[in-house]
Amino acid sequence: MKLTFRQRLFLYVAFLFIVVTTGIAVFENSREKHFKTEALKEHLEIYTEVIQAKLVENKDSQTISLEDIHNVFPDELRITILDLSGNVLFDNAVENADALENHIDRKEIIDARISSTGSNIRRSESTAIKYLYFAKKYPQNYIRVALPYDIQVQQFIKADNLFLYFLLTIGGISLYLIHRITTQFGASIKRLHNFAIEPSDTSINFSNDEIGIIGNKILENYKQIDEHKKNLTLERQKLLQHIQVLEEGICFISPQKEIEFYNALFIQYLNTLSDEPSSDAKTVLIDTVFQDVQQFIEKGKTSFFETTLQKHGKTFSLRANRFDDNSFEIILNDITKEEKTKMLKREMTGNIAHELRTPVTSIRGYLETVLNLPIDDEKKRYFIEKAFNQTLELSNLIADVSLLAKIDEASVPFAFEKVNIFDIVHDLKEENRKRLSNKNSRFNIEIPKNIYITGNKSLLISIFRNLLENALRYGGDNIEIALRLYKEDADLYYFSFYDTGIGIADEKQLNRIFERFYRLSEGRTRDSGGSGLGLSIVKNAIQFHNGKITVKNRKEGGLEFLFSFQKGE
Repeated sequence: MKLTFRQRLFLYVAFLFIVVTTGIAVFENSREKHFKTEALKEHLEIYTEVIQAKLVENKDSQTISLEDIHNVFPDELRITILDLSGNVLFDNAVENADALENHIDRKEIIDARISSTGSNIRRSESTAIKYLYFAKKYPQNYIRVALPYDIQVQQFIKADNLFLYFLLTIGGISLYLIHRITTQFGASIKRLHNFAIEPSDTSINFSNDEIGIIGNKILENYKQIDEHKKNLTLERQKLLQHIQVLEEGICFISPQKEIEFYNALFIQYLNTLSDEPSSDAKTVLIDTVFQDVQQFIEKGKTSFFETTLQKHGKTFSLRANRFDDNSFEIILNDITKEEKTKMLKREMTGNIAHELRTPVTSIRGYLETVLNLPIDDEKKRYFIEKAFNQTLELSNLIADVSLLAKIDEASVPFAFEKVNIFDIVHDLKEENRKRLSNKNSRFNIEIPKNIYITGNKSLLISIFRNLLENALRYGGDNIEIALRLYKEDADLYYFSFYDTGIGIADEKQLNRIFERFYRLSEGRTRDSGGSGLGLSIVKNAIQFHNGKITVKNRKEGGLEFLFSFQKGE
């Protein structure tokens, strides 16, 4: 059976106390017995002195009258007188002392010969009685006295038990106190032990002793650590969730160049860039495609590295960060769309500059002619009207560019409302009635009058205006233009806008007519007076309303635009 800490502590302390107490008791008992024995020897020495004095007084060292001293000495006192050679001269316990053997080899005599006195406890060979012998050497003889070593002498020499009882009493009280202390101490240790085994139990109450104070402090620190741990776990979960939904591939590498964590997008981008598909993120440390970042990890002295990688028609940015503990973070980001946007912006900027250059040059030429040449009023008016028309084209171009920028960036919020499509298209038809008549063309509206779409009214007007403008500009004369609702379901309206004009002969150019400033032939936009942005505005405005648009050549001739809108609520 395994002892508890309290039991072991009690046994250790109790054992130590018992050993010390026993040692003290034995030591004191021995000392007291020694003192009593010495006191008894002093009495026996006095007896020898008295006997020697009597011998000197009688001037006879070989005989002594017992009648003279029997009142002084105990009755059982044995008196022996020996010469310096050890021969017994007198012994009151034996009738014929001359018959006794020589005593020179008796221990008490040997000690007396060496130290003048000697003592011994042994059984007498002549009387068969156990004696306490004491012998003392004098100039002419040895005088030896002895008391029977009976119960009376033993009791006299025996140590007093009072001190032993006192020790036992103190020992009992001490053991009780030790038991109390070890119980209290053990209880605190047990609480600490239970808390260490089951730290989730924070309801433990420690005592008010030193161990209890330590336990309470440990418990308090544990609660704080546990709270911090929970917060860190929560924050880590949030971070991991955030990393998983990031639109960037991210990977963490330990100082030992081991992969610690990565998200799914990192593997997806990794496989796009690597020649061999793999689900192991460690590919970034092996594949030669990433040799630049590998060199940065192995030998780089800076804390940041960035480069661009291109593969399979896609462009990726790669960033690497070195942390203080020499671990790393690698971030892959697909910037193909951003690069295309930058390219489109550069192209658009060039196209805008190109489109602005022609009307500005024309305006400048017209105004220089008016200012510098001597022309009549009619000619002046002609050139001024030409310059004015060019400013109108510039205004339209600026307005279209501004509208496209608003749709792309959504920097200006568009108000949404419930819009009647029939009313919009009908108003546009009325606005262009004269142009339709001049071109001998017709605009047929084949949609119900109660079609409503939730959207921005200005953008919706711009969609149908630009479609109609495109048909009137490029469809030719004597054409039919129509808007019809060819299908609807629970969520969407499906529209067809077509004309019976010349269409586009080259099918490859159909998918490009929505590009900004794209021309089917050089000079076509300028000759017809358009900005080159109308159909781009149409596509972007429809997509802004979560719709889709396609275009195709009709078998009967002309172009047909098919697009959809969500129904108004």
